[in-house]
Amino acid sequence: MAKSFLKALTGVHVPHRKNTALMEAVRMPAPAEVVIPTVMHIGAPAKPVVKPGQKVKVGELIAESGGFISAPVHASVSGTVKKIEDIVLSNGRMAPAVFIESDGEMAPFEGIAPPKVDTLADLADAVRQSGIVGLGGAGFPTSVKLAIKDIEQAEYFVINGAECEPYITSDTRTMLDYTDYVVRGARRIADYLKPKAVYIGIENNKPKSILALRERFKDDRRVIVKALPPMYPQGGEKVLIYNTTGRIVPEGKLPLDVGVVIMNVTTLANIEMYIETGMPLVEKLVTVDGSAVAEPKNVLVPIGTKVGDVFEFCGGFKEEPGKLLYGGPMMGTAVPDLDAPILKNTNAILAFNRHDSELQKETPCIRCGNCVNHCPMRLNPPAIAKAFNFKDGEKLYKYRVNLCMECGACSFVCPAHQPIVQRHKLAKLMLREWQNSVKEEKE
Repeated sequence: MAKSFLKALTGVHVPHRKNTALMEAVRMPAPAEVVIPTVMHIGAPAKPVVKPGQKVKVGELIAESGGFISAPVHASVSGTVKKIEDIVLSNGRMAPAVFIESDGEMAPFEGIAPPKVDTLADLADAVRQSGIVGLGGAGFPTSVKLAIKDIEQAEYFVINGAECEPYITSDTRTMLDYTDYVVRGARRIADYLKPKAVYIGIENNKPKSILALRERFKDDRRVIVKALPPMYPQGGEKVLIYNTTGRIVPEGKLPLDVGVVIMNVTTLANIEMYIETGMPLVEKLVTVDGSAVAEPKNVLVPIGTKVGDVFEFCGGFKEEPGKLLYGGPMMGTAVPDLDAPILKNTNAILAFNRHDSELQKETPCIRCGNCVNHCPMRLNPPAIAKAFNFKDGEKLYKYRVNLCMECGACSFVCPAHQPIVQRHKLAKLMLREWQNSVKEEKE
């Protein structure tokens, strides 16, 4: 496995198009209304604790955590709760959302105060109260990563600053505009975890970020700022862990199972901001770009702001958009309409003109092997496709479709323009159904 993994980490060269990398983040004024879903994370939905007509302020709790793997939600503007109503998320699921009419004052909640943090358990509890989730796009509640029973498990602390998707530069701006929070956050967490080493992985096409952090950590032997080849998907969790520590995360296992705690650099900075100020996660640094956007920017946006309002802040559209995306063009998801809200894990919103949005015509697979050669997990998409077409759950298990990280490298290099990623998503569902049926038969 290790040898094949070594070969696999070539990835693909994607056009970087980091048009906003040198643009310092600007804060957007309070919008007229925010729509804040109670589901912006992996796990149980948060439970609303406010009612229509109630006055709220910035940082005030509006939905409490729904379980261990969950995250609370806070008001991102001051104003009045208009209603709590289900909305359709970009994944097609329905979720309750709190609609808040802004008063334009952005008045902070009086109860805001820095948490008392003396131990790792205190830190995990503080992160839980902050509402912080994985801000690189995954949305996994960060407090769960820090709820470590045996501290000796945490041999390495890996900070993800790779930001390998085209267009997105929000993590880059975090490293440049909020360097102090990144540095203090890394040192704080390292003091509690006591790892053998702290790795900060950054693609080497971000020299300013690398230099800034190397300068700040030059006297801290625990921290290694590692420049990585600009090869997608360098920022994939398993890929980054391997390229920094040499550890391989097996199928069905978590990073901690191989001695690694991994965290996105913007997540880290927001944790430190919360510990120092007591203000929970209420705004997000978002890259706004794409061929249809008039004025690309990096913008600090209140969570729940409608994407249409953010595009308007960036000069609107210079061309009619054919597609809107949350995130990057490789792993992003389509935004249903301009009323869709900015979420906790939204690192970019992109708008492409109709020409750039056109799907290439799909043709039959020519068995070229490009998808196999460029898959970071060394999967065999043609074999998976055959098993999927024959509804063969046993073969899908054999071909390890669950290892697919849905990075899109296979689709990017496919000359036949096959919908490989979409097929793999459906194949995972098919595999789960097969596994459930096998389990029921045994019972």
